[in-house]
Amino acid sequence: MESLAIGTLANIMIKVVFFASLREDVGMAEQWVAATRMTEVFAQLRQTLSETAMTALTAENVRVAVNQALVEQLDAVELKEGDEVAFLPPVTGG
Repeated sequence: MESLAIGTLANIMIKVVFFASLREDVGMAEQWVAATRMTEVFAQLRQTLSETAMTALTAENVRVAVNQALVEQLDAVELKEGDEVAFLPPVTGG
């Protein structure tokens, strides 16, 4: 699994994990970013990922979990050192 760290030791580092098809779209399983808000997470990801990868991550049906809890209002999330943000692709069932 490839991992990429962005930022400095003075910044709060957040682990970002990409699951299933999103891992394929992004080209890695995880990435570390310096962020305290979800807007910062997306800004950091935009610096390193392709436009195609960002389109996949920001699709309407992609879910986001912080520390394994699904989040509905991303702008309300405050992140702290060591938190994990996970991008989950849509799930199909039958």
